[in-house]
Amino acid sequence: MRNRRLALAVTVLVAALPFLTACVPAVIATGATVGVMSAQDRRSTGVQTDDEGFEWKAAQSVPERYAAASHVNFTSFNQRLVITGEVPSEEARTAIGQHAAQIVGVREVINETTVGPASALSARSNDAYITSKVKARLVDEKTLSANHVKVFTEAGVTYLMGIVTDREAKVAVTIARTTEGVRKVVNVMEVRSDAEISRLSTMPTMGTSAPAQPPPPAPVENR
Repeated sequence: MRNRRLALAVTVLVAALPFLTACVPAVIATGATVGVMSAQDRRSTGVQTDDEGFEWKAAQSVPERYAAASHVNFTSFNQRLVITGEVPSEEARTAIGQHAAQIVGVREVINETTVGPASALSARSNDAYITSKVKARLVDEKTLSANHVKVFTEAGVTYLMGIVTDREAKVAVTIARTTEGVRKVVNVMEVRSDAEISRLSTMPTMGTSAPAQPPPPAPVENR
C-alpha cells in the first residue's frame, strides 16, 4: 500500500512538471516588470517601500468610533500622504487627519476628505474607470513616462502625484483635465528643476508636448 501511494505521488508530480515549468517565465516576467517600474521611479526604493507602509499604517490609524461610517483612502507618494473619501463629521475629519500625521516618516498630510455619507459602489467603480482612462492617456503620451505620475480619483476629482519637471506637470494636468468624466483636477505633484530630474531619472530628456484640445476643461487646484 505504501509503495502504491509513493508511485501515485510520483506520477502526479511528473504530470504536473510541464505546468509548473510553464509558470516560471510568467513569474520571472512579472518580477522583471515590477523591477523596471521601480527602477524608473524617481523615488529611492527605500522611499517607495515607506510610502506603501504609510498607506497601510494610515488605514489602521482611523479611530474605531469613526471607521464604520467612513470611507477613506490613503495615497502616499514621496512621504506626502493624501486622504480622500467621506467621513461622518468635521470632528471625524480632523481626528483622521491628526492620527495620520502622527505616523513617523510622513512629512505632510493633505486631507481632502469631505463630510457626508459614504459613496456608493457604483460611484467608486466610476472613479476607477476615470482613473484608468487618465492612465491610458498618460501611457499614450510620448513626452513623459506614465510611471512618473500617480493618478487616483475620488468623486470625479482626479488627483495627480509625482516628482516631475514643470513641463511634465503641465502635460499631465492637461491630459487629466481633458479626460471625459473628470470634473476637477487636484495637482499634488512636486515640481523639480530639469537638473534635479536628470539626476533622479533614468529616462532621457524628451521633447515638448502638443497639448490636447479639451472639451470644456476641468478646473485645477494646486496643493
